[in-house]
Amino acid sequence: MTEILVAYATKMGATKEIATRIRSASHEVTLQDAADVKTVQPYKAVVLGSALYAGRWRKEAVRLLTRNEKLLHSRPLWLFHSGPLGSEITPQPAPRKVREIAARLGAEEPFTFGGRLTRETATGFIARKMAQGPMAGDFRDWEEIDRWAYTIGQRLVAAR
Repeated sequence: MTEILVAYATKMGATKEIATRIRSASHEVTLQDAADVKTVQPYKAVVLGSALYAGRWRKEAVRLLTRNEKLLHSRPLWLFHSGPLGSEITPQPAPRKVREIAARLGAEEPFTFGGRLTRETATGFIARKMAQGPMAGDFRDWEEIDRWAYTIGQRLVAAR
């Protein structure tokens, strides 16, 4: 049995890069796109991240939660989202449905990480326009991501 599933839902790749960083900081980990996760049955714990666009999670991340809610109830679960842009990243509330599921599962509110929007990665008209303005850049704090991943690892060790 693999210890941890780190799953992600991304549009432009920034959330996958965060998930990859979290994966490298922990135990035996499987990294997988949330759309490809059929069940969390083989895992002892789950970390799930989604890109956050206009206050919404990617549908494949929400589907993973709803499809596996019964199994997730008996496993440690950590949630994160990425997407806020700018120099002052403040915690963003999860969408109502995600907050409700997290509450039923006893999971903490999703942790907020800054996002990335660059001309090279922007897809879609609005994103390409935003990537030309003051919101363009990479606002992910890798030290903060490493600390969060380390905390997860410590909590898993303590739970053994």
